[in-house]
Amino acid sequence: MTISYRWLLDYLPGPEAGFAEPISPAELSKILTSIGLEVEALETVETVKGGLEGLIIGEVLSCTRHPNADKLSVTTVAHGGGEPWQIVCGAPNVAAGQKVVVAPVGATVHPLEGEPFLIKKAKIRGEESAGMICAEDEIGLGKSHAGIMVLPADAPVGMSARAYFKLPEADIAVHIGLTPNRSDANSHIGVARDVCAYLSHHKGGTYRPVMPKVEAVKSTGTPTSVAVEAAEACPRYTGLNISGIKVGPSPEWLQLKLQTIGVRSINNVVDITNYVLHEYGQPLHAFDADKLKGGIVVKHLPEGTVFTGLDDKERKLRAEDLMICDADGPVAIGGVFGGNHSGITEATTNVFLESAYFDPMSVRRTSMHHGLRTDAATHFEKGVDINNVLPALQRAAVMITEIAGGDVSSSIVDVYPQPLEDKMVRVSCDYVRGLAGKEYSNESVTNILLALGFEIREDNGGALLLKVPTNKADVSQPADIVEEVLRIDGLDNVVIPSRLNISLIGKKQDDRGMRERMAELLCGMGVQEIVTNSIVNSKYYPGNESLVKMINSLSSELDTMRPSMLESGLEVVQYNVNRKNQNLALFEFGNVYASADGKYVQEPCLAIWLTGETRPAQWQQKAQAADIYYIKGLIENLVGYCTIPGVAVAYTEQGGEIQWKRKGNVLCRAWRVGKERLNLFDIKQEVFYAEIDWHAWVEAAAAAKMRYTEIPKFPSVQRDLALVLDKAVTYEQVREVTAKLNIGELQSFGLFDVFESEKLGAGKKSYAMNYTFLLKDRTLTDGDTEQLMKKLTEAYKKQLNAQIRE
Repeated sequence: MTISYRWLLDYLPGPEAGFAEPISPAELSKILTSIGLEVEALETVETVKGGLEGLIIGEVLSCTRHPNADKLSVTTVAHGGGEPWQIVCGAPNVAAGQKVVVAPVGATVHPLEGEPFLIKKAKIRGEESAGMICAEDEIGLGKSHAGIMVLPADAPVGMSARAYFKLPEADIAVHIGLTPNRSDANSHIGVARDVCAYLSHHKGGTYRPVMPKVEAVKSTGTPTSVAVEAAEACPRYTGLNISGIKVGPSPEWLQLKLQTIGVRSINNVVDITNYVLHEYGQPLHAFDADKLKGGIVVKHLPEGTVFTGLDDKERKLRAEDLMICDADGPVAIGGVFGGNHSGITEATTNVFLESAYFDPMSVRRTSMHHGLRTDAATHFEKGVDINNVLPALQRAAVMITEIAGGDVSSSIVDVYPQPLEDKMVRVSCDYVRGLAGKEYSNESVTNILLALGFEIREDNGGALLLKVPTNKADVSQPADIVEEVLRIDGLDNVVIPSRLNISLIGKKQDDRGMRERMAELLCGMGVQEIVTNSIVNSKYYPGNESLVKMINSLSSELDTMRPSMLESGLEVVQYNVNRKNQNLALFEFGNVYASADGKYVQEPCLAIWLTGETRPAQWQQKAQAADIYYIKGLIENLVGYCTIPGVAVAYTEQGGEIQWKRKGNVLCRAWRVGKERLNLFDIKQEVFYAEIDWHAWVEAAAAAKMRYTEIPKFPSVQRDLALVLDKAVTYEQVREVTAKLNIGELQSFGLFDVFESEKLGAGKKSYAMNYTFLLKDRTLTDGDTEQLMKKLTEAYKKQLNAQIRE
């Protein structure tokens, strides 16, 4: 959302409220960000680029032909002080006695097209030049480059060009990252309301927005008749007639305000509806009343009805599209787009002005379906204030009669069959303090809420019954009230309390702690965290019947909830690899989704992607490419860190899928991503992927019992063993045989080499194993160690048909 700084000042307290100086843009930016309206940028907006800064009015005293160039002239220019400047000029129309615009040395010129440039002292074909005599396109005042800009003879020499041309003061466009729940702040008055509440809380006064002039309609004439046949999609519809207007250009002040926020000026009537939209946050629509046949009917039309919009394009309507109709058919799509038949033109003299409340869901579906993302639609779909419908209509009527002439020629028609019920929320100041973690006084809480427009219906010692203002569609529960208080106090004032209210900590606290610890461990192992979109392209999953499809998808490429996190990460891999960032180790905590029998399932996951090199080449070592065993090592570290007991690993030596199981539940799966899947993303290098079932993992980790033992006093003993086995025997089988022996002295064991050779025999391989033995009460003797190794070798021979290599 974009607002105008100078426009906003119209609604903020001024000198009459004790503010000698208006709030500066920098201070305003700080306040807005503090109250949750994050300012993304402040952009200076001028009617002329550069504002003619540094340029002055001069007079050409003399003009002679350049001695070394036929098309150049050497001039002397008076500038209102000191010696005249010598300026070399290439314009064919330059002559003595002219009043001109001069850019002296040190000034920056902002041409209509191209980049600004600094004027420097120069020597042109041997003649010194101390400035530039300007053409209108060179300073942004026009498009002509036929010659220099010649001013009237009475132009005062030495006056700044900015003052001479009476340029309005530059405005500042404030770009706000408005979150979808803050429809109440989707206008200048809405932002001013929040700023005034902030000032009231922090400066100790009572400040309210300065509201624009709104007059009650005095006409008793008969308005255009209105019938609402689709009340569920249009709960309120108001309108009035204005006669005798003259359509033409808007006054400069109105055009400038709209220009600052990026709205193109069309004509005075349409500009006023746009102005009120951004002032109140209430969309309006003006119809040429003489083109309406009969009254207005708000209804749904049959499927396939053709409607021609203001852009002259024909669209086939859906049965659920809400239409504004007259006796001849549709004249507008309700809350979205006007029709070409009833639009305002230069010939319009009589207007029917509409202000209505349309259902947000209905507007969004229609807007998305037809691809019409208008300002009106984006406001309606976020939710507008139903009680602003009438004031906005009256405000626009006043402005139209003042600017376009004419008179209000009818009373107001207001179709509002079921007025909105008051929304009430009970909350206690103790609850606010507990959830906010800050000791607000009861008075501070109530003052903030009053400044935001809440009505306090009951106050029993801090136990409040509040009527929620109709502009706050997102406030419905006590926690929302706490958010409002926190915002106005300032989100940058939120501190971590030294003492937490334990009642606020739910079962997910351990889960959050586990996530943080796992994230820290992965980052420590060189894996970077990413955050991807849960909405993906359904083309990745052809034939998948359990997809959760989006009804109102943001685009054709984002139309389903991801059933796997693999593809989200592959998009990130593709983006980086295409930009030569080819060595990646990534992880993400996210959710996957599925549907079955009409029910939807959401499951949390931890996903890891690995591609490229895990170790770069150096003078003393070669580069190490990522492989399935590296990602296996990452998972083993996570298992060890979480001390999950009884985890069994199953995998194939050819680099297929590896599974970590506990009590029959799969905790994690890892595999090499197939070429067919990589081809979808045009990825040419290998990618390895692991996915952890987060629920199962946390449950398994909760079963772990931390035990502490003193550091051993006696030394450990290590032995190596080479086993010749059939190629079909896996390391997991060796591990199981070893573990089942339950040798207390065996502290650890592992595989450190695999050897294959025809010398071992057909279909044979050799595993090189390492064992570490330790006793807590004494040092192991050679005899003890030999007995332990004998026990191991006998088990391997008997259960795995192993041979011992000497």
